[in-house]
Amino acid sequence: MKIDSHQHFWNYNPREYTWMKDGMEILQRDFTPQDLATAQAEIGFDGSVAVQARMTLDETRWLLELAAQHETIRGVVGYVDLLSPQAGDQLDEFKDNPKCVGMRHVVHDEPDDHFMLRADFLNGLEELSRRDLAYDLLLFEKHLAVAIEVVSRFPNLRFVVDHISKPLIREGVLAPWDDHIRDLALFENVTCKLSGMVTEADWERWTPDDLEPYMSVVLEAFGPDRLMIGSDWPVCLVAGSYGSVMSVVIDFIERLSSDEQVRILGSTCWDVYGL
Repeated sequence: MKIDSHQHFWNYNPREYTWMKDGMEILQRDFTPQDLATAQAEIGFDGSVAVQARMTLDETRWLLELAAQHETIRGVVGYVDLLSPQAGDQLDEFKDNPKCVGMRHVVHDEPDDHFMLRADFLNGLEELSRRDLAYDLLLFEKHLAVAIEVVSRFPNLRFVVDHISKPLIREGVLAPWDDHIRDLALFENVTCKLSGMVTEADWERWTPDDLEPYMSVVLEAFGPDRLMIGSDWPVCLVAGSYGSVMSVVIDFIERLSSDEQVRILGSTCWDVYGL
């Protein structure tokens, strides 16, 4: 089964999606499960993991409602306020829903680069670990050193790196991201999504060759058993179609064995998120 490990839905409202800046007009409409199903059918994918795009409990509730209505939504990475003393209670609202597979905080938008070391956030991660849910790491390269320290404290929590931690692809810069992502990969409870790369490249002029050095680093670091394909649809549409974005990874991994390709194209996502 082929699973897109990272995509979003929304009913567009400019007040709630203020991150959609000039040049992102293509995103300023509703995106539904029906839209994604059409795009996935064209390339033979069977389902996806829907990831929160708003940091609200209602976002998690809404995504889980969609998942109940659409079998192709295999899991939901939602949001609870991990800083709250009530984080455990918030998680308990969702923990018995089999489609709730993880949580995410938009760390890279926090003004404090050491945000993840806050005591209240660490307490929230502990609550998450107790409930056997995964945590998605949405970071820039500058956050990786802190992420390594956090991951070292939670050996039983499954961490998933979104968008290979957004290296400077547009600038063609590998260091120090490459060393830091290799250090993070030393922890066996961390997996990584081959996703979100085209939006870090030049939207108008990127080629697969621009992305290959970064994919090669994470393939070497994590190995095929700890990588999963993701589109970041519909955000990826600012730089290319669903099929063209997914084809970058599909073509890149043709060098691997058929079993290794199966891992990246679906089974690792299935295992890590418990789909």
